[in-house]
Amino acid sequence: MSLEAIEKVIQIEQQSQERKAAAEAEARRIVAEAEREGLALLQQTRTAAVDKGRKLLREAEDRAAEKAAEIDRAAEIDRAALQEAAGKHLDEAAEFIVGRVVNH
Repeated sequence: MSLEAIEKVIQIEQQSQERKAAAEAEARRIVAEAEREGLALLQQTRTAAVDKGRKLLREAEDRAAEKAAEIDRAAEIDRAALQEAAGKHLDEAAEFIVGRVVNH
C-alpha cells in the first residue's frame, strides 16, 4: 500500500472519528434538551393541575355556600311560620294551662 493510500485511510479514519464524536455530542445535546423540555412540560402540567384543583375547590366552596344560604333561607321561612303558628295558639295554650292549674 502506498504512503498516499495510508495517509488517505488515516485521514478518513480521523474524519470518521470526528463525525462520530460530533454525532455523539449532538445526541447528548438532543437528549439534554428533551429532558429539559420534558421537565418543563411536567412542571407546567403540575402547575395546571394545582390551578385546576384550586378552581374546582373554589367552585365547590361556592356551591356549598349557595346551598347553605338556601338552607338558611328555608329554615328562616320555616322558623317564621312556626313562630306565627305558635303565636296564634299562645293565648289558647295559656288558657289551657291556667284552666288545668285552677281545676286541680
